[in-house]
Amino acid sequence: MPLIVLARLALSLASLIVLGMGGYLLWSWYDGYWLADRFGQTHHIREAWRLWLGLGMLAWSLCGRWIVPVLVARPDTDPTRPERSAGQEITSPTGSNLYVEMHGPQDAPTVILTHGWGLDSSIWFYLRRALSQRFRVIVWDLPGLGRSKPATGAIDLSHFARDLQTILSLAGDRPAVLVGHSIGGMTIQTLIRDHPQVMARQVAGIVLVNTTYTNPLETMIFSPLARALRWPLLEPMFRLTIWLQPLAWLSAWQSYLSGAAHLANRLGFARHVTRSQLEQTTLLATRNPPAVQARGNLAMFRWEADGALQAITVPALILTGDADIVTEPRASQTLAQATPGGQLETIAQANHMGFLERPDLYNAQISAFCELHLREPAVPPYASKSAASL
Repeated sequence: MPLIVLARLALSLASLIVLGMGGYLLWSWYDGYWLADRFGQTHHIREAWRLWLGLGMLAWSLCGRWIVPVLVARPDTDPTRPERSAGQEITSPTGSNLYVEMHGPQDAPTVILTHGWGLDSSIWFYLRRALSQRFRVIVWDLPGLGRSKPATGAIDLSHFARDLQTILSLAGDRPAVLVGHSIGGMTIQTLIRDHPQVMARQVAGIVLVNTTYTNPLETMIFSPLARALRWPLLEPMFRLTIWLQPLAWLSAWQSYLSGAAHLANRLGFARHVTRSQLEQTTLLATRNPPAVQARGNLAMFRWEADGALQAITVPALILTGDADIVTEPRASQTLAQATPGGQLETIAQANHMGFLERPDLYNAQISAFCELHLREPAVPPYASKSAASL
């Protein structure tokens, strides 16, 4: 999500400036200055305002994360949590070790959830809980994020698609529904483009959630500006992040502690976001390695769906938020028009993280789609008559 990354960079710099100014004020208070009175005696002067202002800046730099969500997000009625259950690691043909969790009845039809970039599979808290009452739900971490470990050079969409094909094999001989948010939706499209044979026997339907069909810079808000900044700013910035990961990580954590990172991630939500939703999104984006996230963003800049959309031969549900600024609704409209039989649904007052912010609306659409396309086939009348005659 380049837009959020740029906001985090700007606000991280501001957060470091506040921290630096706080440190300088505390040092200047301690150092003070000497002043001679009219009798020639010198006095060591320490100005109290420097102490209190410096302490305030330092406190904000280290504890702002407790204050910012209260100011910019709603109280929770159903908090989300980055919880994990008993998972397993499987090795993909790409060489990556993939962390996988399975929820719900073992013998139920399968739904596979692929998360967005910079996050991990725990972000599916609401949807996983809703679907696992009826379906076998498989969630997994993309390589380099969460608990999945990438092979060397495996941070790109083609590798992710091969990894998803490996996850799909866990569904056995029954077709599954694939659900993908943001880069997760791009991964599904890449799987269809690179491995079209899976559509015939392994996929019952796909759900593309707040995603795009091309380089995300082309379909985000202020797209002309984003494209203009790609080569002079974004590409060098991401490459510098890869080379200087330890410093980038320290800066990310300081931004998280100050609440500056929460302000940046707030851009991915509309007005319904709650404090736990903002906290979880920010925490995941902070603790995932900056170099991995930078490589993924560079990979997205070089990605196109190409002929994947026309190759979709299964039902497709395309969900978008009307307030999405990271992948604008026009991207989903193009997806729906280019996909044979694509069904577009626009969720009101939802931004890029709408599936987390408005789970009731997104979950209802996805659950209904899965119920329709994963239900058991009815027994033909002639079969029941034949069985009765035996």
